[in-house]
Amino acid sequence: MNAQKIRSKYLEFYKKQGHAVVERAPLILTNDPTTLFTGAGMQPMIPYLLGETHPEGKRIADSQTCLRAQDIDDIGDNRHTTFFEMLGNWSLGDYFKEEQIGWMWTFLTEEIGLDPQRLYVTCFIGAPEYNIDKDVEAAKLWQKKFAEKGIDAKMADIGSEEQGAARGVNPGERIFFYDGSKNWWSRNGGPETTPVGDPCGPDSEMFYEFDFIEHDPKFGENCHPNCDCGRFMEIGNNVFMAYKKVAEGQFEPLDKPNIDHGSGLERIAAAANNDPDVFKISLLWPIIEKLQDLSGKDYASHTESMRVIADHLRAATFMAVDGCVPSNKEQGYVMRRLLRRAIRYSFDLGIEQNFLQEVVPTIADLYEADFPEVKNNRDNIIAVLVKEEKAFRQTLRKGLRQMQRYVDDGLTGEELFTLYDTFGFPVELSTEEAYKQGIKLSDNWREEFTAKMNEQRQRSKTARKGQFSGGLEGHDSIHLKYHTATHLLGAALRKVLNAPDLQQHGSNITADRLRFDFNHDKLTPEEKQAVEDQVNAWIDEDLPVSFAVYPTGEALNMGAIGAFGERYGDKVKVYSIGKDDNIVSFEVCGGPHVEHTGVLSEDGKRFKITKEESSSAGIRRIKAVLR
Repeated sequence: MNAQKIRSKYLEFYKKQGHAVVERAPLILTNDPTTLFTGAGMQPMIPYLLGETHPEGKRIADSQTCLRAQDIDDIGDNRHTTFFEMLGNWSLGDYFKEEQIGWMWTFLTEEIGLDPQRLYVTCFIGAPEYNIDKDVEAAKLWQKKFAEKGIDAKMADIGSEEQGAARGVNPGERIFFYDGSKNWWSRNGGPETTPVGDPCGPDSEMFYEFDFIEHDPKFGENCHPNCDCGRFMEIGNNVFMAYKKVAEGQFEPLDKPNIDHGSGLERIAAAANNDPDVFKISLLWPIIEKLQDLSGKDYASHTESMRVIADHLRAATFMAVDGCVPSNKEQGYVMRRLLRRAIRYSFDLGIEQNFLQEVVPTIADLYEADFPEVKNNRDNIIAVLVKEEKAFRQTLRKGLRQMQRYVDDGLTGEELFTLYDTFGFPVELSTEEAYKQGIKLSDNWREEFTAKMNEQRQRSKTARKGQFSGGLEGHDSIHLKYHTATHLLGAALRKVLNAPDLQQHGSNITADRLRFDFNHDKLTPEEKQAVEDQVNAWIDEDLPVSFAVYPTGEALNMGAIGAFGERYGDKVKVYSIGKDDNIVSFEVCGGPHVEHTGVLSEDGKRFKITKEESSSAGIRRIKAVLR
């Protein structure tokens, strides 16, 4: 069964179980301050898992595109990809373990047809020191489902991953209990590191066994479901969000627990193929075939290069779909890195001419039927990526000229870093070219280059600290204040500039400031002061902040403002600031916000614009603080 069919079956299956199927959120979330990209299927659902009301109800399902830039260097093996889809379903205080486990078993074994003899599950072993019980309930529900297929599924206590490697798997064992490092969900690890105030709970993961793969002892003495040798592949996770951490060492049951489920589409498709190589599924193999045609090379002999190119170009394509363009900042930098890495690997295939215009249409063909935004943006996607490829190939030529200056005395690690950092010249390409031209490399070039790279990473890490940490961070009181201030800022800009068509083109909120991008010309000092004064006036009025759920068409007809490029389902949540005939802001937004604007001025704080600058062509950027 191909991946496209699995996706449609999943959404249709959960629709039959009463779930509203919603569209994917963009890879770049306009109202999530915590991360560069949508890196998990549950990320767009964070406000609703925290208690916000979802406009589509208590049962939600989707297929969410995700990107994890931190996995770039792992690409090349048979199962890691930077871009992937998560099939997700959520119960927001509705059904719980019995329904979820039953439905997932039915979906995997009957809808998809996976062999139950190759399925294994893990559950939480418990944390008695926190009065959190072992999740025997989930284990028994799984055991019952195995029994329905004639399988006597024995249970086994494992504990940590290291204990699993020491113990291994005994005959007949199917259900394994692991500790909080593996089977507890929170935004920051196990029960002991779960942040106070956060919802959390045990989870139960599902694994498919490729029983023809021999265990590699470099991953531990014995194989077990959480082993990384490749014999077992995780294909889904059911989070039973049943607790809230109320103080250090103290947890209380939630009155209305939630279900947060995610299954990797690519991994389920690999299991359906009974082949652990995710690059052979229907969403990736056509890209590999195109590379084989263009290069005349074979996948078997150029496996890593073709995997890297296929993954990186698929990721860059969807980044372009969602409005990202290559640049030297934030999301644009990641996009540029992906494209340049793919181009570098194309040299390994002997492709030294522009090839993105050949490959990207193949990627678009794979998604057009299921994601209309791909079809609607097809020409622009290709143009953006081809432009970057042409620019980089010019950069490569500049780098080659720079290399000639090092011919006489050889290349040092510091010079290799200059080629990389200034000219975007990958070190692999530099050393390969040096070999071709007979340019010597210094004896310790690797150590020198690594040292310079580590210095740069440390600078980047320091610059990013506290800004993009992911998970549930970003929903405490200061973030709610800045989120509300962003709505006031947008409204003030429209009023002061007399620009009713002014739209948000992105935002970012940290605990230290807000950032708001919008379409307009440069503001004068007088305009900035007037905007600042208007926001503070609304704060002083202590206006109420409330929301209501409307059918999307009705909300837009009523004048609700949405972020540029955002896509919405049949219903939307609209936040109002003000009341009666004094509504100053009426915007589509998932929340959360403060309850009244006066709290923004607590402790004598005032709204202050700290910078107004260009973000890109026709787009301005304001940074502001409460101080």
